[in-house]
Formats: sequence, structure tokens, C-alpha cells
Amino acid sequence: MQGWQIFRHSFNLVMANLDQALRLSLVLYLIQSVYTVYSFLNPPEMAEFEGTQIPVMSPETILPTILLGVLAVIASLWIAVAWHRFALTGETASGWIPQFHGSEIMGYLGRSILIGILVVLGVAVVSIPVGIISIGLPALAGIMSLLLIGLGAYLFFRLGVMLPAAALGDKLTLGAAWDATRGQSATILTLSLIVVGASVVVQLPSWLNDDPNSVINVVYSLVVNWFATIIGISVLTTLYGHFVENRPID
Repeated sequence: MQGWQIFRHSFNLVMANLDQALRLSLVLYLIQSVYTVYSFLNPPEMAEFEGTQIPVMSPETILPTILLGVLAVIASLWIAVAWHRFALTGETASGWIPQFHGSEIMGYLGRSILIGILVVLGVAVVSIPVGIISIGLPALAGIMSLLLIGLGAYLFFRLGVMLPAAALGDKLTLGAAWDATRGQSATILTLSLIVVGASVVVQLPSWLNDDPNSVINVVYSLVVNWFATIIGISVLTTLYGHFVENRPID
């Protein structure tokens, strides 16, 4: 199955270059993780609004949360661009912080927002008939939810080849990205199911923890999310390399 080959190639790309993966991302990921740790140490307070308990941030945490959130976004984009460029061009980091490509990072951000909007719209449209089916057949509600998640992943991977292109400074249009994976629906769908399934498996330990807000859960999530982040970026890299640049994945 080509979908499995793409996932395996992406996984092996990380494992074979683990030293570079750490050099290109570790410091930036630690910066990104500060937001998670701060949010853990400063959880929102619960306030009652019209009979409903809603989370409310305390005034003194609003500004730090916003600033740390912005830093986390910049760091995550920086990591993505750096890893794409390493995998596709061999660009490495001499130290522990990769080169900053400002225009490419901004292009990556813009395309990420565009893809996110399109994925949300696509899932929203399909969720209407799915919701009707779930109401009529409650037993299928779980399957319908997985269907929507799978659809979101499918659309993301079909359009996601725009992101490695942005990291390289190439202007791959939305239509060109869609055309690049035309006729590969079975492959993309298989890949989507594998990625979603793998995500569920690695998150199970934290979900099964009696205390989901424990320190152990936070540490586990930070470690697992690093691997998930790098492998996820590698999947997009492999899709771009294979379907746009015609690179082999054997």
C-alpha cells in the first residue's frame, strides 16, 4: 500500500536523522513548550454564566498567555520550515538553532491558515448530513465522528503539499497542489487513516490516566508531541517530494 509506504518513509526519515531532528527543533520546541507548561501551571478559573460553568482567564495571565502563544506559533513554524528544508535540500544547522527564513515562515503561516479554513469548511459541509444520520442512528455517532476526522486529514494531506513548497520559497498554487495528488485518493485516504490511528494509539496512555491534568501527563504529551510534530512534518515532506518532485519512496 502506497499510503503505508509514505508513512514508513516519513518515520524512517526521522529515525535515520534523529541527530539533525534534535538540532533543528529541540531548542525551538522547548520555547514552544513553555506555553503548554505555563497554561498547565495557570489553569483558567471556572465562572458561572447564565447557569453554565465556563473557563475564564485571570487578568494577570492574559498578556503572558498571548505572548507565549505567539512565540509558540513562531517556533512551530520555524521548526516546520527548517525540517522541510533539511529533508528536501539538505540544509542543516551548525548549532542548535536553524537558520531563520522569515519570508518562507510567513508564507508557511499564510498557507497554513488558508488550508485550515478550507479543511474546516469542507468538514462543516459534510457534517450536516453526517449529523442528521447520527441523530437518526445514535449507534453510528462514533463512526460518523471518525469519518469527519478522516475527511479533515484527507483534505489536509491533499492540500498540504503547499506547505513544503512554501518552506522552499516556491509558489505552489492551491489548484496545483490539488492536481499534484489527483488520482491518489486511495493513497491519501490510507495515509490519513494510518496517521489518525497512530495519533490515537500514542495518546491512549494520557487518556487512560486517572488524572488527565497530572504532571506525568504533561511530560508524556510534550515528549510524544515532539515525535508527532516531526513525523507529521515529514509526511508532508514525503508527499511533496513524491508527488510534486517525483522522488522515490522505496
